[in-house]
Amino acid sequence: MSKSASIVLVHGFWGGAAHWGKVITELARRGYTSLHAVEMPLTSLADDAERVRKMVRQQEGPVILVGHSYGGAVLSEAGDLPNVAALVFVAAFAPDAGESPGAITQQDPPAAAANLAPDSDGYLWIKADKFHESFCQDLTADEALVMAVTQKAPLATTFGDAVTAPAWRSKPSWYQVSSQDHMIAPTNQQRMSARLNARKVITLDASHASLASHPSEICDLIEEAAATV
Repeated sequence: MSKSASIVLVHGFWGGAAHWGKVITELARRGYTSLHAVEMPLTSLADDAERVRKMVRQQEGPVILVGHSYGGAVLSEAGDLPNVAALVFVAAFAPDAGESPGAITQQDPPAAAANLAPDSDGYLWIKADKFHESFCQDLTADEALVMAVTQKAPLATTFGDAVTAPAWRSKPSWYQVSSQDHMIAPTNQQRMSARLNARKVITLDASHASLASHPSEICDLIEEAAATV
């Protein structure tokens, strides 16, 4: 079943589906053929969760949902569909009922909080000249430049959207903590991973962009989730 399960990858704020590029190629090398990376609008939790639900409903067999960053909040909201077999959180938010990513962030503000800037249209950006140090300090300068220029900014109001009934309360979950994360405080990640009673928690010496800097370890975690459901 592990190789036949569909893997649906859910990106976070300040990036699109292409952030999963290295994970996608590694999973393909390992024999996974049903790979899907959702492109979300980042306009509201409801909009983003519905986009993920539509993708999940298109899959015939069991689905492993994998979320990075804000994508973990989307997993929590949209992961209750019957064909979702497991949830994998990658340096991600895992809000409880009534809790928002913004509320979690305020409990322990991350190192790069001052590097966020809203624009006149209500979108929230990472300052381009601060992107490397904020989001992906363990990637090359060239990789960081591409991420900074192509960043997908969310509507700032999305930070305040609360999860209704978190799927991690009923679905088996796995979690990866980034110990050098400047976007979601590692202490918040540790607290969330403990709260969701994950089947396994791994900690990587990684930035927020662990999906790009440590794709092999992320794929190992996804494979473990796929093999045990």
